[in-house]
Amino acid sequence: MLPDYLSKQWMLRSKGVEEVVVFCVNDAHVMTAWGREQGTGNSKISLMADPAAKLTRALGMVLDNAELMVASHLGQPRCKRFGMVIDDGVIIAVNVSGTPDDPAGDEDPSAILVEAMLEACDKAAPAVA
Repeated sequence: MLPDYLSKQWMLRSKGVEEVVVFCVNDAHVMTAWGREQGTGNSKISLMADPAAKLTRALGMVLDNAELMVASHLGQPRCKRFGMVIDDGVIIAVNVSGTPDDPAGDEDPSAILVEAMLEACDKAAPAVA
């Protein structure tokens, strides 16, 4: 997913997107290493850590599937796979990947792929432009 966001930055820019923020319920060291591995250094993409899941909880995006929590052995909540279009602090669109059969959205993350978020920008164009 991240490589597509990197390769299509120009498309995001054309929609008025100033920054793409990716956050995970991981620590800052993991996110820094991931960013370095993916080459996000001079891009519009910022990787941020949410180790205590504070932002995840505040946004109502905790993946609270009991089976996944037992299987993950994380001991802390996971975050749903989601994308948001935010304009001047106002949430314009929210896309969430996941179904009852695939609560983590692992099998079909299409709702949060760059194409889906570009489409969300188009739908929100009057507010975002």
